[in-house]
Amino acid sequence: MVKIAVTGKGGVGKTTLSGTLARMLARDGFDVVAIDADADMNLASSIGISDPPDPLTDYQDMIEERAGEKGGMFKFNPKVDDIVDRFGVVGPDNVKMLVMGTVDTGGSGCMCPASSFLKAFLRHVVLKDTSAVILDMEAGIEHLGRGTTKGIDLMIIVVEPGRRSMETAERIKHLSEDIGVKHLAAVINKGKAVSLKPQLEALGIPVLGEIPYDEDLVLADLEGMAPIDKGGKWLDDVTLIKDNMMQMISNFQHISDDR
Repeated sequence: MVKIAVTGKGGVGKTTLSGTLARMLARDGFDVVAIDADADMNLASSIGISDPPDPLTDYQDMIEERAGEKGGMFKFNPKVDDIVDRFGVVGPDNVKMLVMGTVDTGGSGCMCPASSFLKAFLRHVVLKDTSAVILDMEAGIEHLGRGTTKGIDLMIIVVEPGRRSMETAERIKHLSEDIGVKHLAAVINKGKAVSLKPQLEALGIPVLGEIPYDEDLVLADLEGMAPIDKGGKWLDDVTLIKDNMMQMISNFQHISDDR
């Protein structure tokens, strides 16, 4: 099983990378579930899905049935094993997709049925359900505090040239250690590895590759196309990134098996 979370500062291109990796892994023969865990909910267009599913948080009756009523008792481990089939959609290359939605806690912190349900779902799908999971995480680092990325094989931080992007990568590195995410890697977008790679590796974050600026990515967005369907030279770079990613995960898994 392959379990990957993609994160980074807002606007760095993590959704484009998430959708493209999902399609590429599906073409490689993986049974892929792509999960939009970003509040902006743009992953569908990156995959090429014109009619995305409703966010899971819209199904309040189902959440209350399984996790309890807001303000009352709720379950820490609600039933979630049928969620992909019931509430997901199937897109190009047979990529299955779900949208998590946002949780309005009304000052109650994370201790509410919707949050409990989403956490249980993420733990289940990441640990058990399928051959490949791609999590397109929300921008920044807040999701790390909720521990929704526990159990993944690799967290990819998308980085672009700029101080704020690098600062976000550094904070993600520190916070990931607190929640048990052992393996990080970076993808450099819209820039050159020669300038950012030494800084990232000094933080202990290996670089999988870089995606230079490409007008085809801009045109894909303007034309409402999935980037992978638009094509362009940049796809060669993402293919290399994907291959490096899979080799890294294979190495991690072999080390774990040896232990």
